[in-house]
Amino acid sequence: MSDNKEIHTLSAAELAKKKAALAPQNIEAWRNFSKTVFQAGALDEKTKQLIAVAVAHVTQCPYCIKAHTPQAMRKGASKEEIMEAIWVASEMRAGAAYAHASIAMEEMEKM
Repeated sequence: MSDNKEIHTLSAAELAKKKAALAPQNIEAWRNFSKTVFQAGALDEKTKQLIAVAVAHVTQCPYCIKAHTPQAMRKGASKEEIMEAIWVASEMRAGAAYAHASIAMEEMEKM
């Protein structure tokens, strides 16, 4: 076992290049999909980025948080709007945990 406490020894940019080289068609499709998803449609780009920030917090993806937080600001979101979106995500996560208590209750009733 290594004493190296770092998870990645390569930079994020180097890793992204290497991953893309291993599956170039897939990364191209992913990038096109992402570009399409975040274009204005029924929802404007700012709203989509706020949703992305909230979802990134629920999925606990630090890369997504780092990418979509500044994107949301570039699209006009304020710090307050971003924090409010994070609070909505937090409530949804906590609500889901509480709702799943019903499964535990059912199992307890079997005992």
